[in-house]
Amino acid sequence: MLDKAKLHPATQAVRIQTPSTWQMEHSTPLYLTSSFKFDEAEAMRAAFAEESDDNIYSRFSNPNVDEFVQKMCALEGAEAGFATASGMAAVFSSMFALLKQGDHLICCSSVFGSTYTIVTKYLPKYGIDCTLVPANDDAAWEAAVKPNTKMVYLETPTNPQLEIIDLEWAGQFAKKHNLILNVDNCFATPLLQRPIEFGAHLSVHSATKWIDGQGRVLGGVIVGNAELVREIYLFCRNTGPSLSAFNAWILSKSLETLDVRMQRHCESALKVAQALEEHPGVEWVKYPFLPTHPQYNIAKKQMTAGGGIVCFEIKGGLEAGRKFLDSLQLLSMTANLGDSRSIASHPASTTHSKLSDAERASVGITPGLIRVSVGLEHVDDVIRDIVQALG
Repeated sequence: MLDKAKLHPATQAVRIQTPSTWQMEHSTPLYLTSSFKFDEAEAMRAAFAEESDDNIYSRFSNPNVDEFVQKMCALEGAEAGFATASGMAAVFSSMFALLKQGDHLICCSSVFGSTYTIVTKYLPKYGIDCTLVPANDDAAWEAAVKPNTKMVYLETPTNPQLEIIDLEWAGQFAKKHNLILNVDNCFATPLLQRPIEFGAHLSVHSATKWIDGQGRVLGGVIVGNAELVREIYLFCRNTGPSLSAFNAWILSKSLETLDVRMQRHCESALKVAQALEEHPGVEWVKYPFLPTHPQYNIAKKQMTAGGGIVCFEIKGGLEAGRKFLDSLQLLSMTANLGDSRSIASHPASTTHSKLSDAERASVGITPGLIRVSVGLEHVDDVIRDIVQALG
């Protein structure tokens, strides 16, 4: 007998599925309904009392959303999960549902621009203090701990500098100080990295990125410790940032091809990074699986491949970065990543443009920094376009 619990995560991403209806469909149907009906009052009472698993309302649960969450839990090795309408809804909910007035958060300083805004502008409005620390300064992490510290939040690889934080160290740090370890695993995906295996309590994703993989829908998901996810579920159930059934259906189908897509993304990204290392117009290149990456050994320890993002610094600074984008003929300029189409962005003039020069410097956003999300085109064409745009 085949033990389904021991199937490879790539197989589980394909085969975990909502039970078929009487129609015996092979592909899960869409459940585009706002609510679910009951045959009798007692069944409805039991559902609202949480004495049954019956669906009540699609803001609470929906078969399409449940299927997507089940797959993500299997991929991450998590006990439970909840899916949200966007990646930032997942990030915010993972913090706000578990932190209260008077609590303190330690956050890696190199994080996505919107995450930076949440922890520096919005959480303090509700009495939640935050200390930003450099990604790989162990002493700074230790010094940041206060008696009221409750959570550690980090990205690895970080966005967009691709710094790698040692998850084994982070897990030990959180355990030592009795903190919730909350990891944004978006750049790696659960097929390349599983933070929970290193002691993370929560793993958060913008499913809009690699999980969808084709730039079609928004979505987010939080998976991890069942007790913590329960609190997040109650918060989201009442505040409403739930994932739509249609988007969940798209994302669940996308997971069926995540393994083959990520293999291509990673292989191509490494070739792009290697080509950029040899270009005279580039100051430096960062890619987790390049031997020149400062945390190469850590990346090799905790990741199975380097991911689909490459970042590099163009000689000439801010204007050179803008000129590079204007010179691209194949790569897209768009506010996304993890797409089948390769994408280039210039963080200093886009995602982090609202930060001051000092703030950008503090999170590693240099004037000529370019982030490339390597897509599924033939890698030779991607490299040719980048090289011609460099001049």
